Parts: sequence; structure tokens; C-alpha cells
Amino acid sequence: MSARATDVVFFGQEGAGGFNESGLAGVRAAQAKGHAVNIHWIADPQTRNAALARIAESRPELVIAHGGQGNLPVRSVAADFPETRFVVTQGDYLAPNVASYEVLQEQSAFLAGVLAARLSRSQVVGHLSGEKVPPGLKGRAAFHAGYEAAGGQRFVTAFCGDQHDPELGYRYGRSLIEAGADVIFAMLDGGRPGLIQACREAGIKQIGNVLDWTAREGAVFAASAMADSGQLIDIAIGDHAAGNLRLNHKVCFGLERPDLVRLQLHAELQAALGPELETWRERILAHPQQVRTAYAGPELQSHPLPAV
Repeated sequence: MSARATDVVFFGQEGAGGFNESGLAGVRAAQAKGHAVNIHWIADPQTRNAALARIAESRPELVIAHGGQGNLPVRSVAADFPETRFVVTQGDYLAPNVASYEVLQEQSAFLAGVLAARLSRSQVVGHLSGEKVPPGLKGRAAFHAGYEAAGGQRFVTAFCGDQHDPELGYRYGRSLIEAGADVIFAMLDGGRPGLIQACREAGIKQIGNVLDWTAREGAVFAASAMADSGQLIDIAIGDHAAGNLRLNHKVCFGLERPDLVRLQLHAELQAALGPELETWRERILAHPQQVRTAYAGPELQSHPLPAV
């Protein structure tokens, strides 16, 4: 077990958003096993580098930055603190004292794209995320790949610039709906309530991510592309305590671990669509290269936002 506490860094407002909720659950799981954990919140994107540097100045053994937003801050400070080990969840930065732990959100996002093609009546499907960090970009690309593989054609996508702003979630959601989308896959955190409101008002379906949104908002969510990144915190702390943390290395988990990555269907859709989606899951496990992680199509970012 670690001799000193692990410092875990969350980005965004304390207590807001499913992604950070998942991370806090991972912290609680590690604490239940006897590991000491200090929690830090960095709300302002402009202060991430400086705030992480201040945390590292106390010379912790291990710092975990939860989420792809941690890529750049860890890159900026890790070399200055070579005796501290860093882990980025859902990131891709590696260094002699940095490891990456990732749940392959893109695999469940591909299945979400297949589902969206089956559910859409307008034949227009939307995607919304916040910052253009690697997990969001890969998730968008994989969702589009699944949608195309299932025969979908019209696709509208936007990044609103902030994972945690409900007003932006609402306004960008309305933009996608006005563009014709009747199913929206969203990778948001604290901003999700705004999109839920927009979907509820328009009577359209949303596909969530990270947590099981079908259990929380069953009237709005057709499914959730589960990718429990919070468990990565528990796994990484355990690896560090056991001396198994592989620095300069990425550890990935995909659909072969349904406890971590899966498409959670609404119960009402299971009988009709569950078998087909299971077939697609098996295809992905056999041929993971079909899950594209780059998207070069148009975006709706320049679409004028409607007045609230």
C-alpha cells in the first residue's frame, strides 16, 4: 500500500457532472481498500497548469489527473517533478514519470452510433461535446463510424467549448435539433442538464455516456455509452501500491470488460435491438480497427445559436 496519500485532481465545479461523479466513486472504492486520497478541484481552465504545479510542489508520490483535460497540465509540469508519478485518465500523454489509463469510450460510442441509426426517424443524428480533448474527439469519430456502418447518412456535430455549462448544453442542443437531429449522443459533464432540458422540450431521445443515464432519466435517454473512467482511479492507485504502475505506458480497457465499457440500452429497447447490438459488439472485439478515432467531416460550430 502507498506510504503517502495519492492526490487526485478533478476539473470543473465540485459535485457537477457524471464524469466527475464516476471519478469520485473510484476514489471512494480506493479509500474503502485503505488507500489515503487527497481530492483537488480545478474549476478554471485557465489556471490548470499553475494549480497542478502547486499540488506537485508538495512532492506527492502519485498524482492522478482525471480526464483528458489533464493531458496538457501534466505535460507542462511532470518534467519539473521527476520523483512524482503522474497518471492521466482518458488521456494520451506519456513520459518517464507519466502513465495513462483509459477506458475505450470509442467502442461503446460506436455501438451508440449503430443504435442512433436504428432510432432516428428524421434520418438526422446529432453529437455534442464540450472541449476538444482526445477522448471527446475519438468518441465523436467512433459514434459517426457506427452510425455510418449501420446505414446512417446525415450527421450534425458540435463542440460547445465547455463540458460544464448547462446553458451552452441547452443552446447547442437546440441548434442540433433545429438542424433536424432527433437523436443526440452527448459527451458532457456538468452541462448535460441543459441538453436534457432541450431534448425533453423537443421530445427527442438522447444517448448519454459514462454513467447509466437510462436509470436516471429514462424518459429522455434511449441508452448510455458506458465507459466507467472512475474505476481507473481505483485501478491505478492499486497498481501503484502493488508496485505495478507501468510508467511511460498506456493501459486500456474495452468491450471485453463490460463492467467498464458497454452500451447500456433502455430496458424497453432490449428485446428489439439487444441481439443486433450484441452482434456488433462481437464484431468490434474481433476487428477493433473498424472503430475510427478521427473525423474529418463538417461541424455545426458556426451555426448561429438561437436565443434562449
